[in-house]
Amino acid sequence: MSMAKKKLTSKEKIEFAPNLIFAVRIRGAPGMKRKILDTLKMLRMHKVNHGVLIWAGKSYNGMLNKCKDYIAYGEIDEKTLVRLLRVRGRVVGNKPLTDEYIKNLTEYKNIKDFSKALLNGKIRYSEKFVYNLKPVFRLHPPRKGYRGSIKKHYAEGGILGNVGEYINVLIHKML
Repeated sequence: MSMAKKKLTSKEKIEFAPNLIFAVRIRGAPGMKRKILDTLKMLRMHKVNHGVLIWAGKSYNGMLNKCKDYIAYGEIDEKTLVRLLRVRGRVVGNKPLTDEYIKNLTEYKNIKDFSKALLNGKIRYSEKFVYNLKPVFRLHPPRKGYRGSIKKHYAEGGILGNVGEYINVLIHKML
């Protein structure tokens, strides 16, 4: 009996590489509950078509789950991240993000090396690691529209909630 208690009390933490998630706000504010609106503001998605990079964690997963009726999110791949940073990445002063800025602001030589470090979890897209980079990506509405309805979840034929790998296709349509 004492062995059973010992097994229950000993908890081991499993270390894993953080997943880089990209979230895009799809729907607007009318009729939205105040708690969901506050959560979207904490995620820095103030307007429709604003996207942010998020590292999967317990608190962020809860926030994404709470806002799943208004956003689309999924894991971003390297090719899409490089293109997103080149096309829509901005520096303070609303100037485009270039290899020069990456070289001056970080210890990386270009955007490709910077994106690899982001995906591996070595650095975070925040002021602590990267100074003067804007955390929000202002995207265009998608070319040829959304897949299905913006009022239904991905599994039901819409675009909302966890879209998985489809987020990469959606980002390419919105650049």
